[in-house]
Amino acid sequence: MRRTNLAAIGAALILGLTACTDDSDPEDTTKPDTKTSTPATEPTKSTAGTPSPAPQAGGLGDAITVNGDEDGQRLSVTLKKVSDPGVPATEFNQPGKGNRLIGIELEIKNTGTAVYADTPAISTQITDTQGRQFDTAVAKIKAGPSMAYGLTLQTGDTALGWLVFEAPKTAKIASVQFGMNSGLADHKGQWKLP
Repeated sequence: MRRTNLAAIGAALILGLTACTDDSDPEDTTKPDTKTSTPATEPTKSTAGTPSPAPQAGGLGDAITVNGDEDGQRLSVTLKKVSDPGVPATEFNQPGKGNRLIGIELEIKNTGTAVYADTPAISTQITDTQGRQFDTAVAKIKAGPSMAYGLTLQTGDTALGWLVFEAPKTAKIASVQFGMNSGLADHKGQWKLP
């Protein structure tokens, strides 16, 4: 009796698992995905081989409009000030040997219809005249308050703050670049520095 019950339970488990498996061939890519297919009347865009658009350019004090990858994502970003070299706010904010801190003050205004929720520190880079790019550093400078790390702006809201970078003392900073979607959006703003 006990063996019969175990056999029945085992058979039920096997049948249950078999019913839950996907019969489609994982290598078969010719079947259309009916959940995500587009109507035949709607043309599809191919981005393969299409270069990203050139960044919108400006200079110190200029507001540049940047767009995100989703509908309604749009910001007006202004490079307000540059502090080079930036004076460390505390003894704990010292740059590494042979390096200096560089601060940039950005004003970010949400001019789109979608809520902006992103990290400006990840969205921004500086580039020197040799083409080397530098990400933000975890440091504060005396020039002013830091930009919020996780920033959320409703339509019409504005934020102002400093982002700090670390670069070699010998590097001549040529530009600042900002892109939405953590810097990954195709449409970027770029400010040339004198």
